[in-house]
Amino acid sequence: MDGACRSHNPVAKPERLIYQGIVRLIAKICFDVEAIFHVFSFVKYLWACPFYIDDEGLEMKYVRIIPAIPKENKKLRVAAYCRVSTSGPEQLRSLEIQIKTYTKMIRSHNNWLYAGAFYDIASGLRRSGRTGLDKMLRKAAAGKIDYIVTKSISRVSRDTLEVLKIIRFLRERGINMHFENEKLDSINADKEFEITLRGMLAQDESRNTSENIQWGFQRKFEKGDIFTKYKNFMGYDCVDGEIVIDPEQAEVVRKIFDLYLQGLSFRQIKSFLESQGIKTATGKETWDAKTIQRMLINEKYKGDTMLQKTFTEDFMTGKKSKNIGQRNRYYVKDSHPAIISAEVFDKVQEEMVRRARLVRKEDGTVEASGSKYNGKYLLGNLLVCGDCSASYRRRTERGKVVWRCATRIEKGKEACPYSSTLNEEWIKKVLSEMVCTDNIYDENIVRNQVDNIQVFEKHIEFFYIDGAKLNVSI
Repeated sequence: MDGACRSHNPVAKPERLIYQGIVRLIAKICFDVEAIFHVFSFVKYLWACPFYIDDEGLEMKYVRIIPAIPKENKKLRVAAYCRVSTSGPEQLRSLEIQIKTYTKMIRSHNNWLYAGAFYDIASGLRRSGRTGLDKMLRKAAAGKIDYIVTKSISRVSRDTLEVLKIIRFLRERGINMHFENEKLDSINADKEFEITLRGMLAQDESRNTSENIQWGFQRKFEKGDIFTKYKNFMGYDCVDGEIVIDPEQAEVVRKIFDLYLQGLSFRQIKSFLESQGIKTATGKETWDAKTIQRMLINEKYKGDTMLQKTFTEDFMTGKKSKNIGQRNRYYVKDSHPAIISAEVFDKVQEEMVRRARLVRKEDGTVEASGSKYNGKYLLGNLLVCGDCSASYRRRTERGKVVWRCATRIEKGKEACPYSSTLNEEWIKKVLSEMVCTDNIYDENIVRNQVDNIQVFEKHIEFFYIDGAKLNVSI
């Protein structure tokens, strides 16, 4: 033992006594069984107190074990999602009940913390406009929600693909969405097929509903039943399912038609109405030139109604398109009291055509053309400024061909501040998609189908020869 110690540095006397004690105890093992217990206890004590021999001898270290902190039972932060399709009284009552029920359920659970009740009043087929759902998902992504309860899969979305995107987004973050009606939890990957199947059923149910609604509208159109629940219809009120004239607003409508026949442009009529303090149908003090234009071409002011001016292309997106012959249209004469006589209304339409056919000559003067297509460029006789009624002129700027209002070119931006400059490639591309076949620009097709194109600040309005109209944003 001493030799072992000498192989290192000499061990200090107090520590040597420990080793001598161990040697004596071991020597007594053969004679005293009770000594075995003492040896075992002493070695066990030394094992619990690590030591090492350094240059100064044997050093003893005391180690205190700090027990691990047991994991606490963390409360779940629970949110609810509710949705109704429309803002009708019954739907709003249903929404209120849903919110109250879920709020009470979450707050009464001992292991839950209320993380909010999110809701939307919107179609379940489209994600756009679902501010409540978006807000909830953002909060979940920020780690502030652990669990979500909702009534059914269709409340979240009737678009199967959208449902899958949402539940996978949540599952990646360890968040479960519980569908009460279906008794399904999105956190379980093996339940994704069942959720998908039920989502498909909800989507197909929406398709059937949409088709039934369209069929119902079609039968009403065929009977000549007009829509009588207009809101903010300048000049008219809807009373007990009937369209009746509002005398005060009707005078404004007549004034607008009269001003146009006097030669004022849409922009000039707008300025006149605002200078006279005349308010719009919604009570606003500022008028929109586009609204004035639509009023002047609205056949309802002469007592007639054109049905199915637009149609829904896809029930999933809800996108509406101008009906320029894709569907049947139904024209109902004398469907309600007229504010404008048929003679005045027709004169306004003729004046619009006349202004649209104004052609600017090479010397800068403007004259009415007897032939609509007598210019070098077809677009030069189709494009008309919606504000000042002047034709558009072709120019080359920075290597690109553009079309610009002739008034603005000659008299400056101040003379016509709201006219837009159009890129020729862009306008031809629009005509190719909206008018021509196979998306290939063909002047002959355009000439035979388009009467004129009125250009405004943020949109252009196509006027077809058959009377149809189409609006395209710039």
